[in-house]
Amino acid sequence: MNQAADPSAIDFPPYEYVTGDPGSGLLLLCDHASNAVPPEYGDLGVPAEQFERHIGYDIGARAVTLELAKRLNAPACLTTYSRLLIDPNRGEDDPTLLMRLSDGAVVPGNAHADQKERERRISRFHKPYHDLIETTLDLSLQSAPPPVVVSIHSFTPVWRGVPRPWHATVLWDSDPRAVRLMLDGLRRQPDLVVGDNEPYDGALKNDTMYRHATRRGLSQVLLELRQDLIANTGGQLEWAGRLEPILREIAQDAECRTIQFFRSRCDAD
Repeated sequence: MNQAADPSAIDFPPYEYVTGDPGSGLLLLCDHASNAVPPEYGDLGVPAEQFERHIGYDIGARAVTLELAKRLNAPACLTTYSRLLIDPNRGEDDPTLLMRLSDGAVVPGNAHADQKERERRISRFHKPYHDLIETTLDLSLQSAPPPVVVSIHSFTPVWRGVPRPWHATVLWDSDPRAVRLMLDGLRRQPDLVVGDNEPYDGALKNDTMYRHATRRGLSQVLLELRQDLIANTGGQLEWAGRLEPILREIAQDAECRTIQFFRSRCDAD
């Protein structure tokens, strides 16, 4: 895969790509894999400890994604930069693309980012990641039935003082194919509390899944794992083990491996 054209991408490539079998039936994504910031942006004026929080990245998600890619021999696309720099899981016109305030933390480095700077970050970081996903999907579609797009995220165990009871949740818009199998597979594990479109709604106009799966008619599932369960290597391996057989089942499901268009709830009149 080619890196972005910007020469600075040599020192800080905007994505991480894991080569896998295009015919594996899966494409793994991790939108918020890293809390790093390119040297030219310093720390964005944000204290170091803030980057260790959920506002900086999805804790544990990268390791789970990489382990699943290895076990399933599936291609994977991951970001290399903090969501505080720019959020790859937002459309280019989304007002939260560059956050000035995130969960109570002010981001001074974004406070005066004008349209020119916004466009620079899109060109340098946001667009190359999405171009990578497009290219990977195109290659998969040339050699095999359509893959299922699987996005790995994580969520905080407590929000505004209220504990969240779920161990894992599945977010989705309107396409139920892979979602149904993922929910069934998780719920077969009696020790898990599983959420359905909790604590967030999976319908978001022009987010990663809308852009690459919904608009292409590809089956999809966005998985949220509770961060305290995947914060260390043991938890990451455990959850990769829980998810591996479910994802194998999804990849082998004939209906999931077809192109079917489901109208997004974002586009409903």
